[in-house]
Amino acid sequence: MTKRVLVVEDNELNLKLFCDLLRAHQFAVEPVRDGREAVARARAFLPDLVIMDIQMPYVTGYDLILELKADHDLRTIPVMAVTAYAGRDDEERIRAAGADAYVSKPISLARFMEAVGALL
Repeated sequence: MTKRVLVVEDNELNLKLFCDLLRAHQFAVEPVRDGREAVARARAFLPDLVIMDIQMPYVTGYDLILELKADHDLRTIPVMAVTAYAGRDDEERIRAAGADAYVSKPISLARFMEAVGALL
């Protein structure tokens, strides 16, 4: 069965890159440009994985990870944080919120797909 990935990313170029890369590897992808829609879209799409940008307008990926992990129906979905944050404290804080993987930008395409594969 095709694995489903919700990609939450406000940057159009990154969103296109991530979605195109995932589709090329036979994943069903649901792009979300506005983090305020992420949890509702996750409930409707029921992904096998959520790829979450951390720095977004209106709501942070950090807050969305907390919300996903607090939701009874969504808490078991693995979350991969993708962020320009590079500090050790940032990674620890994001993982403590519930992120199962952490990939820093700019991304390596091979590392990105390895992280996706490890979570699925």
